[in-house]
Amino acid sequence: MDQKNVRNFCIIAHIDHGKSTLSDRLLEATKTVEMRKMKEQLLDQMDLERERGITIKLQPVRMKYVQAGVEYILNLIDTPGHVDFNYEVSRSLAAVEGAVLLVDATKGVQAQTLSNLYLAIEQGLEIIPVVNKIDLPNADVAKTKKEIIHILGCKEEEILEVSGKTGLGVEKLLEKIIEIIPSPKGMAERPLRALIFDSKYDTYKGVVAYVRIVDGEVKRDDKISMMAVGSESGVVEVGFFKPDLQPVENLAAGDIGYIATGFKSVGDCRVGDTVTSSNLKSGVASLPGYKQVVPMVYASFYPIEGDDYNLMRDALDKLKLNDAAFTFEPESNVALGRGFRCGFLGMLHLEIIQSRLEREFDISPTITTPSVVYEIEMRGKPDKKLKIYSPTEMPDPAMIEKIYEPYVKLDIISPSAYLGSIMEVMKNTRAEYLNTEYIDSERMILIFNCPLTDVITNLHDDLKSASSGYASMNYEIKDYKPYDLVKLDIMVAGEKVDAFARIVPKEKAFGEGKRTVEKLKDSIPRQNFQIALQAAIGGKVIARETIKAFRKDVTSGLYGGDVTRKRKLLEKQKKGKKKMKSIGRVEIPSEAFLAVLKK
Repeated sequence: MDQKNVRNFCIIAHIDHGKSTLSDRLLEATKTVEMRKMKEQLLDQMDLERERGITIKLQPVRMKYVQAGVEYILNLIDTPGHVDFNYEVSRSLAAVEGAVLLVDATKGVQAQTLSNLYLAIEQGLEIIPVVNKIDLPNADVAKTKKEIIHILGCKEEEILEVSGKTGLGVEKLLEKIIEIIPSPKGMAERPLRALIFDSKYDTYKGVVAYVRIVDGEVKRDDKISMMAVGSESGVVEVGFFKPDLQPVENLAAGDIGYIATGFKSVGDCRVGDTVTSSNLKSGVASLPGYKQVVPMVYASFYPIEGDDYNLMRDALDKLKLNDAAFTFEPESNVALGRGFRCGFLGMLHLEIIQSRLEREFDISPTITTPSVVYEIEMRGKPDKKLKIYSPTEMPDPAMIEKIYEPYVKLDIISPSAYLGSIMEVMKNTRAEYLNTEYIDSERMILIFNCPLTDVITNLHDDLKSASSGYASMNYEIKDYKPYDLVKLDIMVAGEKVDAFARIVPKEKAFGEGKRTVEKLKDSIPRQNFQIALQAAIGGKVIARETIKAFRKDVTSGLYGGDVTRKRKLLEKQKKGKKKMKSIGRVEIPSEAFLAVLKK
């Protein structure tokens, strides 16, 4: 196929604005999938995606379309819309020349619309603005167009109107894609250079790399090399997506397809790496890849039964093969036994991994309090910062000069009517107000500087409650800033319990400590001896609750006689309780851990 007749594009939008439904209509219009095989959200391969109605993994597909007697090849990448999967969108944008910006006519421009648009502009892509869901009775097309003109600076006649549900306007969109999006500029005669924008694991073919061929060509049995990692392999198979894997003879410059590498580990074939021929790698410059994905939120997963440890490790291994952003490593804990510290992109990512563990492997883990990565400046070493991933790694406070925590730029888009209630929610966080921008007379963007810890806990739910579901948020990591943070330890019967430890702002430590010991008092069963529950910072106890002991009536068997007999028995009981207290260890049920986790 002549390169001039190839168009590579992706669809970007906020979550639930109809990307996958529009993709279905494009597949139907180009007759890529037979009607009998067609189903809703065809490109969403996971059951979890269909049930939740969200796209979690990006999905490429190749379509053929004939216009004025000329056959064109259209390579589409359907992208996720949630803020946690922003990295998937940035990877898709690096592999294409154009983007369809989709905006829901009933909701207008939202936080991820803006975030994804800025990513596309940074990559220098051609953008086609499209208003979707125009068939709905509450669609306000004119208002949505005004919002798009405000953020994009385009003319009103350049904005297309489509309905992903009925297929209205899809033909016009296909014509516009061919007209506006430029053809790829790679050269087939140059040495092979291909950008990996995603990968997945296949039992028979090894790691399957999703690639955009920039220069040269690749075919079966070629010897290839990964430029960043340095690993080498023979090509097992090459092909494109229809949307199933479709083997072909070769892939040439400008094509989007897959290379089955035969590697047994995703680590040998990293997303963002450049694939080249083994014999040519010294004279080839690698493509500007994207940064390696860095997890933002860490939480520990522990199997409920100790025997399930190996089963859980195998399950997490399999999930990691198909999700490059998920990381995990073994750790152990006195209270919970052996488990894994896992890294996620955000709380939705954590939820998805937890749901997949339960569905695909029938494992329900105990999860510790999610936390972020802190940086610590040690006394006398101002140039060296120590990264800590959980409170248990915190060094002695006497050695610490400063603690730095990650801050994000937080954008909240909402109808102006909810300004007061949103500001009320933000008062409960440590966010610093920066600016308000008005998209039009009814909608605004509120911009804050906010610690990541405050964003990941309950902020999304609180904003939805405060704005009757209309507000949407997006955040991006900016930098680390120093803050007066302390490690809050929880002690049960004088023993520190690592799983309850957390890093909190000093001014909130008392409230957090009191809340935790009160919840534990309700969750831990009473024993034959008194149990002290204490919240402490270093050696200083800041909150305390006591679980009273059971009292056994040792004098019930006495009948008559002197009072000294009764006193003798009570003294004996007192001594026994003292001894029991000194050797007694408290069993903490798993419900107590869950009770503390819940806000």
